[in-house]
Amino acid sequence: MTIEPIIIFFLLRDLRKILRTTSPRPAWDRNLKIALYAVVALFIADIIIKDERVTVWIWHVAILVVIGMAYFNAVFIAARPVILAVLPFTLLLLVEDIFKLMLGNQYGVINIYVTVAGVFSVVWMVAMLVVSRKQQKALERERKKTYEEEQQKIWMAERKAELENIVADRTAELTLQKEELEKALVEVKTTQAQLIQQEKLASLGELTAGIAHEIQNPLNFVNNFSDVSAELLAELKADILQKLPDPDKKNANEILSHLTQNLEKITHHGKRADSIVKSMMQHSRSSTGQKEATDINDLADEYLRLSYHGLRSKDKSFNVQLSTQLDDKIGKVKVVTQDIGRVLLNLYNNAFYSVQKKKKELGNIFSPAVSVSTKFLDNALEIRVKDNGSGIPEHLLAKVYQPFFSTKPAGQGIGLGLSLSYDIIKAHGGKIKVNTKEGEGAEFIIQLPVV
Repeated sequence: MTIEPIIIFFLLRDLRKILRTTSPRPAWDRNLKIALYAVVALFIADIIIKDERVTVWIWHVAILVVIGMAYFNAVFIAARPVILAVLPFTLLLLVEDIFKLMLGNQYGVINIYVTVAGVFSVVWMVAMLVVSRKQQKALERERKKTYEEEQQKIWMAERKAELENIVADRTAELTLQKEELEKALVEVKTTQAQLIQQEKLASLGELTAGIAHEIQNPLNFVNNFSDVSAELLAELKADILQKLPDPDKKNANEILSHLTQNLEKITHHGKRADSIVKSMMQHSRSSTGQKEATDINDLADEYLRLSYHGLRSKDKSFNVQLSTQLDDKIGKVKVVTQDIGRVLLNLYNNAFYSVQKKKKELGNIFSPAVSVSTKFLDNALEIRVKDNGSGIPEHLLAKVYQPFFSTKPAGQGIGLGLSLSYDIIKAHGGKIKVNTKEGEGAEFIIQLPVV
C-alpha cells in the first residue's frame, strides 16, 4: 500500500486549517470536507480490493490534483510552503512507479538512486513542514494579536461612544438644570419684586383706609348740617317768610328756592361721597367672612366707577365707553360684600388694562368699551364683565387662575387677582369662567347661588 493516501489526508486537513485561519471560505471548506470523506472512502476501497496496479495510479492522480489545486489557486496562497514540502516526495513516488512499469525486472539497476532521492525528499519534506508549522504558528499569533487589537479598538470605540453619550446626556442635564435655575431665579426676583409691590399696595390700602376714615368725619358734618339747613329753610319758608310784605316775600322765595336747590345738590353729592368713602373703607379693610344682604347691582355699578376713575387718575387721556345692564329682579343677595367687591374690582381693572393696552397699539381707530351686566337665573345670579380688548391667548387659558401667573409685564401685576377671585367665588359656592378670543376681547362670567 502506498503512502499517498496518508499524505492526501493530512494535506487536505492542513488546507482546511490554513483556510479557516487566513480567510474563511465556507464553500471551499465544505468542498475540502467532502474531499476528505472521499479519500477515506477510497482508502477503505483500496484495502478491500488489494489491487495496487489500479489504485496506485488513482492515488497519483488524486495527490497531483490536490497539489495543483492548492498551488495555483490564490485562496490557498498561505498553503504553498506545505505544497512545496510534499511535492518532491510525491513526484518521486510517481517517477518510481513509472520506472517500475517501464523497466520491469531491470528496475533494480536504478533502485539505489531512487532510494537516495527518496531520503533527500523525505528530509526536504520534514524540514519544509517544520518551517511551515513555525510560519503558521507565527501567522496564527499575529492573527490573534491583530484580532485582539481590533477587538480592543472596537471596545475602546464603543466605550468612547458610550462615554461621549454619557457626557452629552450629563451636559444636556446640567444645561437644563442651569436653565431651570436661571428661570427659577428670574421667577424668584420677579416674585420678590411683586411681593414688595404688594406690600406697598397693602400699606397704601391701610393709608387709604386711614384717609377715608378721616374724610368720613368732616363729611358727616357736611351731610348732617345739610339736613339741618334744609329743615331750617323749611321752617323759615313756613313761618317767618309768611310775615314779610308781598314784594319782599317774592324775593325771599326766590332766594330760598336757590338755597334749597343748592342744599339738595350738597346733600346728593355728600351722600355720593359718603358712599364712595364707605366703599373705599370696605375694600381696604380685611374681610370678616360674614355674609350680609347686598345689592349686587349697586355694588357692580359702584366698583365699576371706582375702577374707572382710579385709572383716569393715572391717565387723564384715557376714555372708555361704559355700559351697564342690571337686572332689577335680583334684589339683595347674601354675600361677603368686601370679597365680591374685590372680585369685581379685579375684573374691572383687568378689562380696563386690556382695552387701554389695545388702544395704545391701535390708536384712534379703536374705541374701548367695557360693560357689566347682571341677570337673575333659576336660583342663581349671573354677573358678566365684558371688554373688547386684547383677549387672552388660548394656550394661557389653563393658567389664568394659577397663583402668581400674570399676562402683564413684570411690576404691573402680581398674578394673584384672578387666583383670589377664583377662590372667593368657589367659597361662595359659585362658578367663574371666561369666554375669550385673542385680539377680540374677553368676557368673565360669574354665577352665584341665591339662597
